[in-house]
Amino acid sequence: MVSSKSGAVGYLVVVCWCLMQGGGNASSGAAALYNESAAGMGGGWMSAKATWYGAPNGAGPADNGGACGFKNVNLPPFSGMTSCGNQPLYKGGKGCGSCYRVRCDRHAACSGAAQTIAITDMNYFPLSQYHLDLSGTAFGRLAKPGRADDLRRAGIIDVQFARVPCEFPGLKVGFHVEEGSTPVYLAILVEYENGDGDVAQVELREASPSPSPNGWTAMRESWGSVWRLDSNHRLRAPFSIRIRSDSGKTLTAPNVIPLNWRPNTFYRSFVQYS
Repeated sequence: MVSSKSGAVGYLVVVCWCLMQGGGNASSGAAALYNESAAGMGGGWMSAKATWYGAPNGAGPADNGGACGFKNVNLPPFSGMTSCGNQPLYKGGKGCGSCYRVRCDRHAACSGAAQTIAITDMNYFPLSQYHLDLSGTAFGRLAKPGRADDLRRAGIIDVQFARVPCEFPGLKVGFHVEEGSTPVYLAILVEYENGDGDVAQVELREASPSPSPNGWTAMRESWGSVWRLDSNHRLRAPFSIRIRSDSGKTLTAPNVIPLNWRPNTFYRSFVQYS
């Protein structure tokens, strides 16, 4: 279970391809004008529509993943508290990992208590300017004790949400080397960043001598929170990774991907945003 400094209980991750399937979801809606900056840190409470998908007590996607690339979101630290975000929240993948508080009080089954969320998937069919398509588990957490099924039967509800710092107690930033990586192509998934929770830029430094003038080579956003480097030479491990968050804060993980790295392998760093 992950909590935020704001005191919200629970952890909600915005997480889906969100094709509006199952669980009383609506099927379509006109997209309003997007305002990505309005939903930033310190922006206060804003209004949104919320729906849910997947199993009533599930994590959303059947594969326990989503359009950000995060894996096993049914397990801690996400623990099935997942949801999709439309473009102002997903931001073409750069919103992946961002955390929000969500609350509802306009339905009789709503508790009014806020739950903390983080974006891990994309909602392609928004009902409003801001639309969270929550997992069944996350949607139910917004209800009064014993009223989760009543709230899920409502299908579409009005909610309020606000950006908050992410916290992953006891965890360091991690890097998953994606399947298909080779000595000349490296794709990595970045996970568990405290604070902003998202990644705006990733850079890689090879072992000396580096072909880059300053030692660092910018990686390209591939999809979601997966970043890649297409090289014209055999990459020299170990690799150091430097990430920059949405607010411009940088963090460097020295030699986090070792000499004998392998695809489809997770490497935990020793660093974390404070």
